[in-house]
Amino acid sequence: MSPVPAPYGPFKRILFCTDFSENADFAFDFALEQARHSSDCTITLLHVVPEPDAQFFKTYLYEVDNVDSKAGRDMDEKIRAAYVSRLPAGVKMDVDVRSGSEADNILACAGERKADLIIIGRQGHSSIGKVFFGAVTEKVVRKSRCPVLVVPLSFEAREGK
Repeated sequence: MSPVPAPYGPFKRILFCTDFSENADFAFDFALEQARHSSDCTITLLHVVPEPDAQFFKTYLYEVDNVDSKAGRDMDEKIRAAYVSRLPAGVKMDVDVRSGSEADNILACAGERKADLIIIGRQGHSSIGKVFFGAVTEKVVRKSRCPVLVVPLSFEAREGK
């Protein structure tokens, strides 16, 4: 008897969410692994600048010459060094940088890009109720219309990497 093909996958539109943390960098390995299973996969890298930081940044932009272009160059370099440099041949990646509510922007981007899968690292440093999961991750999992792969950094330690 031949195996029954999975009704979902391989995933063609993966939304990878990063805050440039160690956990996000580790979760990127999972996005790459999923992308390798499809010959026509695109990873969308999404970074959301949280609203309080964005408001400070917008105010600061008007006070310092060329800070917006420097910030853009710094962000591009960080993305290139941490992620683009790790892409295997044939895997496509788009970059989307937004500001505002992290969870709302993740969900909006997933809808706009018709994501098959969202991959996000688990942080979990907020209130007692969210200690083991993370407020942003919890909201994304609860409201997403596609599967969400939540990658805890503790998995890397367990695997001895």
